[in-house]
Amino acid sequence: MTLALIDYGAGNLRSVHNALRAAGADDVAVTADPDVVARADRILLPGVGAFAACMNGLRAIDGMVEALEARVRGEGAPFLGICVGMQLLAEAGEEHGRHPGLGWIGGTVRAFAPQPGLRIPHMGWNDVTPAAAHPVIAAGEAYYLHGYHFADAADVAATSRHGGDFVAAVARDNIIGVQFHPEKSQAYGLATLERFLTWRP
Repeated sequence: MTLALIDYGAGNLRSVHNALRAAGADDVAVTADPDVVARADRILLPGVGAFAACMNGLRAIDGMVEALEARVRGEGAPFLGICVGMQLLAEAGEEHGRHPGLGWIGGTVRAFAPQPGLRIPHMGWNDVTPAAAHPVIAAGEAYYLHGYHFADAADVAATSRHGGDFVAAVARDNIIGVQFHPEKSQAYGLATLERFLTWRP
């Protein structure tokens, strides 16, 4: 089983790669090659940084978005987006203006609303509370680091709470996105990746 870990200049690739290997992945291709993505059995899109910069980085790789559309949406390859990699699934992001995302899952990525005593960005350990049963998403505690969240998401798989409920995970068919960082979430994160590696949507 080949897992394509997409390298588009916006992810914590080494940590994610090491976590995948620890979770049991034996063939991880860290790649910026759309042809590799088009043949991969599973696909993982990490993401760290600003929404627009990440989306621009993905689009800058000739044929990458098209390969993702074909392999994930067209052929049903299991897909996992992490942090900004999850946020890119949205219709748009509002960080430094409004920017289009992949549009795979309805919703808009917006900043946390300032509140007295609320720390932004949201950083550290917090709950993952499933909204419905899902083979990959389980209740537990995970590590988060983000100042923006997936608002009005159409397919909420889990929530957490920081100044109110926010989306911790989205899921539709063969697509999953998690706002937390599995690679930084110790045993819970590794268990999440293990479930993704064996998931057959």
